[in-house]
Amino acid sequence: MRDFPPRRIVCLTEETVETLYLLGEQDRIVGVSGYAVRPPQVRREKPRVAAFISADIPKILALAPDLVLAFSDLQADIVADLVRAGVAVHVFNQRDLAGIFAMIRTLGAIVGAAERAERLAQDLEQRLATIAATPRPAPRPKVYFEEWDDPLISGIGWVSELIEIAGGEDALPHLRVHKAAKDRIIAPDVVRDAAPDIILASWCGKKVVPDRIRKRDGWDTIPAVRNDRIVEIKSTIILQPGPAALTDGLDAIVKALWPQRL
Repeated sequence: MRDFPPRRIVCLTEETVETLYLLGEQDRIVGVSGYAVRPPQVRREKPRVAAFISADIPKILALAPDLVLAFSDLQADIVADLVRAGVAVHVFNQRDLAGIFAMIRTLGAIVGAAERAERLAQDLEQRLATIAATPRPAPRPKVYFEEWDDPLISGIGWVSELIEIAGGEDALPHLRVHKAAKDRIIAPDVVRDAAPDIILASWCGKKVVPDRIRKRDGWDTIPAVRNDRIVEIKSTIILQPGPAALTDGLDAIVKALWPQRL
């Protein structure tokens, strides 16, 4: 990276896009992921140059970016192509709330907006603390979060933490330490035996079909199924490790857990 702060940034995932907009640094963005939808104007303001595990490398190079922002080992092949082409790349790898806040602060420092990033992070941290301190009736509802349906994949770290902040209890808390989705693959019997009170589902960009969940073998004994407490949470607000999950995503979890108190 020859210019500091970087003047031309390509974002290969949506959370860095939203963060830069929240910091007032959106003019630096010259290309985004096709999944970027927050804020809504990003669809008309920024050219789309990538999906998630694939990207249009020539299109990115034509934008002459000072810096490309990527996420995790899932984009390693894209990153390797860009590095070979001489592009500066920063790869984030946040999988829990601490990592999300570190991403916000790091990105702020990279674009010369450290103070604004610190204020943003502190505001979001205070938001989470306020929700966590909200009195809730006992006992806490047991929640199973389904990130994918075939095979079944349970929720990642930040989702598990947000369930607890919302006043719930993760039905499978031991799995949240696993960063890779393949390490959170579970058998249907595991969920049945956990007997969650609520099932939250977000099938990573695919519409959730509650009836498919209800019809799984043996799941009619699960309290969440018996009591019709299966709730879809849109992947755009919960499966991106950034501001969306800490705001609209958390609010959606709270609403699903405590509908009678809203």
